Amino acid sequence: MADELVKTGHLVTVFGGSGFIGRHAVRALAQSGWRVRVASRRPDLAFHLQPAGKVGQINAVQANLRYPESIARAVRDADAVVNLVGLLSESGAQNFDAIHNLGAQAIANAANQTGAKVFVQMSAIGADPHQTAVYAKTKGLGEEAVLRIRPDAVVLRPSVVFGPEDEFFNRFAAMARILPALPLIGGGATRLQPVFVGDVARSVALAVEGKATPGTIYELGGAQISTFKEIIEFIMKITGQQRRLVPVTFERAKQIGALTETMMRLSLGLFPKILAITEDQVELLRSDNVVSEQAIAEGRTLRGLGIAPEAYETFVPTYLYRYRKAGQFSGLGAS
Repeated sequence: MADELVKTGHLVTVFGGSGFIGRHAVRALAQSGWRVRVASRRPDLAFHLQPAGKVGQINAVQANLRYPESIARAVRDADAVVNLVGLLSESGAQNFDAIHNLGAQAIANAANQTGAKVFVQMSAIGADPHQTAVYAKTKGLGEEAVLRIRPDAVVLRPSVVFGPEDEFFNRFAAMARILPALPLIGGGATRLQPVFVGDVARSVALAVEGKATPGTIYELGGAQISTFKEIIEFIMKITGQQRRLVPVTFERAKQIGALTETMMRLSLGLFPKILAITEDQVELLRSDNVVSEQAIAEGRTLRGLGIAPEAYETFVPTYLYRYRKAGQFSGLGAS
């Protein structure tokens, strides 16, 4: 009965499918008719994905990037493999090198051994093995390793990703609600190109379907480029908050980052997550996070994949309203 409900017998294994980008990518793949196997350390936390497809179309299995045998089981019989696993901050054995670099290598090797025809690697704009920020460095090392193992792999590098469950716009909106002032790291001059999670998910589906050029690195950015300061001002406008914006040098911000990292460890995770920043995150903000001119010229962008990028100013207000004083009723006479 399940076979009758699913349009195709093609199977794709998605590592990290229960995460922020993953849940949208799984939905896009299911809508394209793929059978989707979601590989997760905690498959019991991936059951919420099943309504995104038809009966029997989406299935969760256990896999841990530190255990090759679990990866091999997860990719068995898969026509395509997608690696969306990533970290924003480190915690114990879950460190950047283990996940972004060694984990990506393990998945690519397993995909080769099982004969998967397509491999898609999620990276990030700014990925570079020579970067000083460990996040970007390990992303770059992972890219190099994957393309060495799978020269035909498609690598996707998004800028800051936004959507209802994002950890960027939501985080600063929450901070604006409880803090008297917000920090502008490096003066807020860093340029960002926020990209809609739905557009990133569509690019994953297109790559899996063979509609992206094999062995190519795509840079995914949204419809507009804004400075960090402009984005914070936009968030305050949408949420109706009035807060001081305090410029903080990179050096001072790294000192604060070191302090909050120590407090996170000593408090056993009880320190408020929205107030925590790491030294590595500060280091990342030293560089602009936008699509390169070379990628634009060569068509290695969302538009090159046939996707018209969503503007954050259009979509973000639809979920940041909950941070207003009277929620969705603000501006309608409610107090």
